Order: sequence, then structure tokens, then C-alpha cells
Amino acid sequence: MSNDAATAEAEGTAEAAPPVPDPIPHGLGASLPPADARAKTEGTFPYAADLWAEGLLWAAVLRSPHPRARIVSIDTTHAREMPGVRAVVTHEDVPGSPLHGRGGQADRPVFASEAVRHHGEPLAAVAADHPDTARMAAAAVIVEYELLDPVTDPEQAFEAEPLHPDGNLIRHIPLRHGDPDAAGEIVVEGLYRIGRQDPAPIGAEAGLAVPRPDGGVELYLASTDPHGDRDIAAACYGLSPEQVKIVVTGVPGATADREDQGFQLPLGLLALKTGCPVKLTATREESFLGHTHRHPTLLRYRHHADAEGRIVKVEAQILLDAGAYADTSSDALAAAVAFACGPYVVPNAFIEGWAVRTNNPPSGHVRGEGAMQVCAAYEAQMDKVAKKLGLDPAEVRLRNVLATGDVLPTGQTVTCPAPVAELLQAVRDFPLPALPKDTPEDEWLLPGGPEGAGEPGAVRRGVGYGIGMVHMLGAEGADEVSTATVKVQGGVATVLCAAVETGQGFTTLARQIVQDTLGVDEVQVAPVDTDQPPAGPGCRGRHTWVSGGAVERAAKMVRTQLLQPLAHQFGMSTELLQIADGKITSYDGVLSTTVTEALDGKELWATAQCRPHPTEPLDEAGQGDAFVGMAFCAIRAVVDVDIEIGSVRVVELAVAQDVGRVLNPAQLTARIEAGVTQGVGIALTENLRTPRGLIRHPDLTGYALPTALDAPDIRIVKLVEERDVVAPFGAKAVSAVPVVASPAAVASAVRAATGRPVNRLPIRPQAAVATGH
Repeated sequence: MSNDAATAEAEGTAEAAPPVPDPIPHGLGASLPPADARAKTEGTFPYAADLWAEGLLWAAVLRSPHPRARIVSIDTTHAREMPGVRAVVTHEDVPGSPLHGRGGQADRPVFASEAVRHHGEPLAAVAADHPDTARMAAAAVIVEYELLDPVTDPEQAFEAEPLHPDGNLIRHIPLRHGDPDAAGEIVVEGLYRIGRQDPAPIGAEAGLAVPRPDGGVELYLASTDPHGDRDIAAACYGLSPEQVKIVVTGVPGATADREDQGFQLPLGLLALKTGCPVKLTATREESFLGHTHRHPTLLRYRHHADAEGRIVKVEAQILLDAGAYADTSSDALAAAVAFACGPYVVPNAFIEGWAVRTNNPPSGHVRGEGAMQVCAAYEAQMDKVAKKLGLDPAEVRLRNVLATGDVLPTGQTVTCPAPVAELLQAVRDFPLPALPKDTPEDEWLLPGGPEGAGEPGAVRRGVGYGIGMVHMLGAEGADEVSTATVKVQGGVATVLCAAVETGQGFTTLARQIVQDTLGVDEVQVAPVDTDQPPAGPGCRGRHTWVSGGAVERAAKMVRTQLLQPLAHQFGMSTELLQIADGKITSYDGVLSTTVTEALDGKELWATAQCRPHPTEPLDEAGQGDAFVGMAFCAIRAVVDVDIEIGSVRVVELAVAQDVGRVLNPAQLTARIEAGVTQGVGIALTENLRTPRGLIRHPDLTGYALPTALDAPDIRIVKLVEERDVVAPFGAKAVSAVPVVASPAAVASAVRAATGRPVNRLPIRPQAAVATGH
């Protein structure tokens, strides 16, 4: 060291050493950032609305302005003659099956032909040189209607004339469990209504269809079930599945199966007819008119309980409004009936469930379908039991909660971890938030926000609880299977799997799995298309379980290929070698090398499948092992209510959730917070109103989504990591069950603040005005 350097060091003026960078998150259990985060923030993420092709035409779809009508005639002459119009298609131009649908029930036409059954049903589609021309041409199609009175009340659907050739009843499930003559010392009853929630995706539907030289077509879509969409499209186009390819573009968030076949199917027809690429970008109004919504539901409940608050019997009637077509209503009804008693031990249960067609907009899969609606009802019933017996609402719930080994009303034994009591105790014992100060600077904390009409003296605070449960994966015999391939070459791993990244974090999870298993830092996940083996739809946590399991199995097979030569060289089994931090070491320390050295330029790959254990359909008494696994969540809501004007502010939601295993802490936290916020929307603001079957205000001005200002403080007070032994990694789905529990918790808290029954969601202001005001 020179004298100058020594002097500088002594005086504390030497240059500081460069800071050591934080280690990059790695493997399972780390908060690995999403691979697409940078592209999304920089605006380079490839959404379908941004796609372009040489010779591009633009599409527009003509939709019915009526909820119910007989079609007398469709005249496309004026539209075809407009300059710039290249093609007009109607039901007469559908070469294959005229019907399609999800949930195994093909009952929806590509284009209405003889009758219109809901507002916004597609009638024709146009391809033109300019998007404005396409829209004007669609509007120029002349349709003569014979208007009919719409059936919009699902209770009237039982007696109404058939709205569809398949009739008005989609499914009826009668559940019978226990002694029908059982009775409790007290009885409480309730009638509950749940409104129509729209998934309201951030980006409206869009797509591009490109004809192929072999007479087929390629569809570029934000699909969450590409193989399912391909099979539907091929059947409607009269083509083989091999002639239709779907390439998944960037999905702008999905809280449901957001594909609307009314957009996708016309695109391919127009491309096949014109021989040109055709693009469609929906307006927000078209998005509201086209895609499916959460099932509006009517629920009647009667609970019998003993003097200690233990449930003796539950009787319920559940009616789901499926809208015009079946879609996934059968699945939603199965979940509603099976979970109608909630995560509680109920020795006797008698449930009747129906899903019926009406002339309302179609309902379909939205997070927690079926389970969310019944949770709002059974939790209201638990509050009534507590009130009638003069007991604490949390205590009544604790006396009834489900645990591993208990039996559901469907007769299925709960074999997965079910720490419901632990979850409820965690939120009950979490400290309550401080009361607001009665000072001018804190007026924004009052219900109604800044400049609100309320007075501090009229505000009452309420505390309530909601406990939700959902099933994971498909149910009732659904064949859940996914296939994945893992390749390693040159120190880079590639994952090929048709599991679509919808915001649930699958691509991040796949990278973490491969990093953990193979010790390779750089992991790429290939884009998804239908040339890959199917992975199924992206819902109910199935990609974490099934597709993640397939990636893990394929990575372990590659791991064996990598380690076998080394194990053979040193005379040991591969089980005695471990991979960590990019290094391969033996149990005794004799072998130590890097993964890169072991690869030595070789290409290794393997393909594997994951298929969970089978389930069975519910029988004629609603009995059967219908579900692969379940997840649970407890939420305590704290609300402030202005009991004079009925405005509600959600102060805090404390959440405890059964997650199995935390695979990515940051991602898991974000998913729970998003689910809770979506539930707050269901509880307070979101209701797509459809007077006489007509969607009112189909835009984001008229449909009140919660904003950042509406989001409450969300406290995740406990995550129970009790691994499910039959699930890969032991993890459970996390995003749906907070959506199920939070609306019930908010309603419970409003009941506590006002003394009102609160039997409708979203909560209307008049329902939050306390008795006497």
C-alpha cells in the first residue's frame, strides 16, 4: 500500500468498494420476478390487438339488439355491395357443425339462424379493407325480427315455453345426505340473491386469423384453452383439428375463461372465405355483450341447530341463471350444490340445485363459480344462528368447522389438509384496526370519501367473517392431464408446455421448477400453440398442479440423464448426487463438478405427463368423490357504514389461507390481494344490470369496478403450509378462494354494523341503512 493510499484509508477518504449486488432469486420458494414484466412495462408485450399481417382485412360482428326474437329474414345485399367489403358471412356460411359450447354441451350456434336468444347474440360478420367500413357494413345487414317477450326470471323458466330445442332445464342435482327428519332446537331461514358479475378483462377481446396453403387456418388469440378452442373451431369450419392451429398471444389478464367464440369463430370463417388475414378488435361494448358472466343466483336456506350452535341439518334450494346457453353451468351447479353447507360439519343435508336457460346474457366460468354464491348465503345463515342464540359469530363457526377426515354432504371424505379452525382463529385473534379520528383532516376516511354526504356521528363500525372453500382442477370425472417437455443445451433450459400464462404465474413457476431440479439459471418457456400436446384450460389452479407436475417430472428425467454417467463413473446411484447452485456434488464430497461441465455440450431432453387421481360424477342423490382436492380461506372484514345514507367503506380485510406450500411469496401475495379486491367488487359495486334482458351501460363507466381508492387494507395474517401429499410440490390454488370468502365477510360486517339482514350482493345502500333510519 502506498503512503498516499494509507493516509487516505486512515482519514476515511478511500474509495468505497463496489456494493455487492443482491443475489438473483432462484428456484422454488423465491420471489422470482415474472419473465414478461419488463415487456409489459415497456409496452412491447405482444397482445393480440397489436398483431399485423400483409394484406390484412378488418372484421366486425353484427349482434342482436334484442334479447328474444324470431328471425324472419337476414338480407346482406347492401352490406356486400359496399365499397371495400370483401365478405359477409351468416349461419348459411358455416360449413361444419352449426353448434358449439363448453362444458361438454354444444348448444350455442355460431350465428343465430331461426331465433335470437340473448342481447348481443352474433348474427353476421363482415370483412373489409378498413375497420370503419367493416362496422358500417355490419350495420347495413338488414334483419327482420318478430319480437317475443323475453324470459328473464329464472323461476319463470320452469313454466315458460322452451327457449331452446334442448329445453330450459340444463341440470338438476338433488343432494340427499343423512336423516330427512332430523331437526334442531332452533331454525333460521333466509332468501338470498347474487348479482351478475362481469370478468371485465383489462384488454377487450381481439384476434387475427390467417389462412393456410393447405386449406386450413391459423388463429392468433389470447386463448386460455387453445386445444379446446381449436377443436371447437375445427368442428364449425368442417376441418380436421390438424388443419386448425391456434397460437396464443399475450393474454391481458384473465379472471375467467375469457374466450368468446362469437369473436373467434367468425374470424376463421372470414379468413377462409377471403383467403386473406382478418383481424378483429372488439370495443368495450362488444366485450360486455359477447363474453360470459358470473351466474346470478337465487338461494333459499333453512338451518337447524342445537342450543350450542352446532348445525344439525341444512336445507337449501339453489337456482342458477345460465342465460341463453349452457356453457359451464353444469360444472358451476355441481360446485354450488356440493359446497352449499360450506366448510362445516353437517350431518344432515338436503339440497336442490337447478341451472336453467333464460333470455339473459350467457353465464360461464368466473373465479369460484358456484362456490362464491353459496358462501354468501351459508355465512349469512351462520350469522343468523349466532344472533338467535346470543353467541359470538366466530365462536359459532369454530364449533362447526370442517377438518381433515370429515365427510362432505356429497359423501366424499376430506383427505387433503383442511386447517379451517386454524385459519379462523388466526383472523379472529388478529388485532383490530384503530378507530378513525373525528377530525376534519380525516374526513376522507368516512364512507363516501372526500366531500361525502355522511356525518361522522352516523358512522358505525362492523366486524364480520367469511370462510370459503373451492375445489381444484376439474370435477366429476374430468380427465385432467398435461404434457411438458424440458430440453437442456449449452447451459440453457427450455420448457415446452401448452399451459397458458394468464397472470397466474405459470411461466415463472416453470422456470423455478427447472432451476431447482437441474441447477440451470437460464430457463426459457416457449410460446404456446396447438402443435404442442394439450395442457387443458387455465382455471382452478390446474396449471400449478397438473402442468407444474408435468414440468417437474420431465425435469427429473433430464436430471437422471445428466447424473447417470457421473454416478456410473464413481460407482454410486444417482440418488447419492445432488444439484445445488449450479454444482453437482456427492454425499461424501468425493465428486464435485458444475452442471455446465457435466453437460459438456450435450443436448438432453425428456417429455412427461401428469394426471391426478380420477374423480366420479355425482349420482342421482348428489353423492360421489367428485373433487381431486380443496382449498380453504378465512377472512375477517372490518367496515364503516354510514347508517343514515347506507354508504360502506371496507376498512380492512384480514386473510388466513390454506396454501399447501408457498412457491413464490411475492406472486402468491399478489394473487391473494387481487382475489380479495375482486371479492370486494362483488360485495359492493359490481352488478351488470340487464332489465328485460338488455345489458344496461355496457362500458366501464356504467359498470362500477373497484379502483385503487376502493381497495381496503389487506392483511395476510397467516399462510398455512400443510402440504397436500397428492399434489406436486404440495401446493394449492390461491386466487379463487379469496374471491369466494371476501364478499361473505363484507356482508357479515355490514350486518354487524347495521343490524340489517343484508341478503343481496352487491349490497345496495338501502340495505345498509340501520333500522329506525
